[in-house]
Parts: sequence; structure tokens; C-alpha cells
Amino acid sequence: MTPKERIQATLQGHACDRPAVTPIFMAWAANFIGRTYRDYYLDGDVLAESQLAVTRAFNLDQISAISDPWREASAYGMEFDWPADGVGKPKELLMRTPADIDRIKAFDIENAERPRQRVASVAQMAQAVGQTHSVLGWVEGPIAEYADLRGVENTMMDLIDAPEMYLKAAETIVDNAIRFARAQIEAGAEMIGVGDAVASLINPQMYQDFVLPLEKRLFDGIHEAGATVKLHICGDISRNIEHIAQTGADIVDLDWMVSIEAARKAVGPDVTLCGNFDPSAVLLQGSPADVAKAARACLAAGGPRFILQPGCEVPPGTPEANIRAFCPCEGSLMGEALGL
Repeated sequence: MTPKERIQATLQGHACDRPAVTPIFMAWAANFIGRTYRDYYLDGDVLAESQLAVTRAFNLDQISAISDPWREASAYGMEFDWPADGVGKPKELLMRTPADIDRIKAFDIENAERPRQRVASVAQMAQAVGQTHSVLGWVEGPIAEYADLRGVENTMMDLIDAPEMYLKAAETIVDNAIRFARAQIEAGAEMIGVGDAVASLINPQMYQDFVLPLEKRLFDGIHEAGATVKLHICGDISRNIEHIAQTGADIVDLDWMVSIEAARKAVGPDVTLCGNFDPSAVLLQGSPADVAKAARACLAAGGPRFILQPGCEVPPGTPEANIRAFCPCEGSLMGEALGL
């Protein structure tokens, strides 16, 4: 099977020759080709080169345009400092007062530098490996993007004191996200990743009221454009997982603190789960044998609709041998589990 066929078969619940493996690479991939993380997220050519390098080196099943949380925020007008080896730092919030909600407007992807750059990176990667590999585009989810523009603490207060402000802004945020996703689909992405990390911080009722309908509308828009959806919510989503399954996401990523067994019970057999050994304590700080042991446990718990990866991004400084330990490549310690 090709990597793309493997991903598609997994989503459909069909038998595969081996489990798909899709670790999240960002800064590590840049360092792998001798570039900085800032190079990676500000230069679309570096992003594509980095992703192609790790995809080929570790024989991965998916190549990704994930980079940083600030693509859409830049298009809305936020300004940043860009450190060489860290994520961008906002100079100030875009929405400091309720009056600033008028700054949340439709943006033109063609004239928004950083969204346009991601679309171009997707096109480069799709041209290089799109015939054989799954190509993953990326957008921010509704509450994550609102929090990027308003601040996390302010967002939590708005959900209590000014939910109408949040909902008004979020409608425009979702409209922009759908258009951004569709531009990436037209460029060659067959799947769109949606990062909605702040959703792990709210209780189930708030998730149902303020996030679920918006995520569902976003995912419906992506599906209508012909792509599938991978939802990535960093943190412990255990209390919201059964509601997350109602969004229509084709893949739900699980961070390391979420029980795969409990998540499977909550979402049922038809949702593909992806995860989820600890990227810090195991992947960064453990031995190759530790990594392989944790990866085998994930595969045993995940069932047929399961994709293997750490719970979140591969941390900078992770030993290459630890990555090879769980990937289907030279140096793998997962020969039997991955059918190598």
C-alpha cells in the first residue's frame, strides 16, 4: 500500500498492511535540515523542505503544513516579534476591548502573506509527494483563534460575561477558516488539521454551547470541499471526548494524558483515533526501547481505526534514534508491530 492508501483505508476501517505513523514535526524538522524554527514558519520553502526531509527519512505516511498558531492572527492584523528558536510573540492583543470586535473581518487569502505562504507550501509538498502520501493542511479552530486574538484569560471571561461577543467574532473566524482550508485543498491537501487547543480548558457544557456547533460548521465546510478533518486539541480532553466525536472529525488526536481505551469507548468504533505516548517524558527523555514499548501499548489499545504518533509535537532536541524507534524506517524497534 502507498502511505495515502494506508491513511484512507484506516479512515474507512479497512485492513491495512501496517498501522499508519504520522508524528507532528515542526521545530525538530527545521533543525534536521540545519535551519531555525523561525526559518521554518516564516519561509514556506524551508517548511516544505523540512517536511519532505523528515517524511522521507522516517518513512512517514503523511506530510504536514503545520507550523505555528499565528498564520490567521497575522492576517487579522496582529503584529509579532519572531525569535529564532521559539514561537512568535504578539506585540499586543488584537482585541483588547469589546469595541475591537470590529477588527475581526473577512481576510483576503491572496493578499494575506502568511496564509498565502501556507497554501504555497501545501502546493509544493503535494507536487513532490502528493501522489503517494497524504498531504495535511492546517487551520486554527474557532476558540483557539479567538483566544489568539483576545488572550486565553479574556476568552474564559467572555464565555461567562460576554458570550454574544465571542459568538459574533467566532462566526467570522469560522468563515475565514473555511476559505483558508479550501484554498489549501485546492492546492493539494486531502486532509485539513484543525488546532483548537483552548477547547481542552472548558467544561462539557461550555464545549457543547460554544465550541461544538462552530467546529461542526467548520468541518462540514471542509468535507463539502472534498477533504477529511483531523482535530488536534492539546491537553486533557477526557471530559469532552464524547462531544468531540459529534463534530464530524474523521480523526481525533489524543494527547498523552488521555486514555486511549476510554476515548475509544466514548467515541465508538467509527472515529479514527491518533496518538498518544508522552512526547516529553517518553520520546524526548526516554530510551529507544522506552519509546517502542509505549508505541506498542498505543497500538494495542487503539484498535483498527488508529494512527500512531506521540501525543503532540516531537520536541526539539529529541534523539533521532528515539524517533526511528517507533517509525517504519531504518533503526525501528517496531518491526513486528509495524510488519517490517
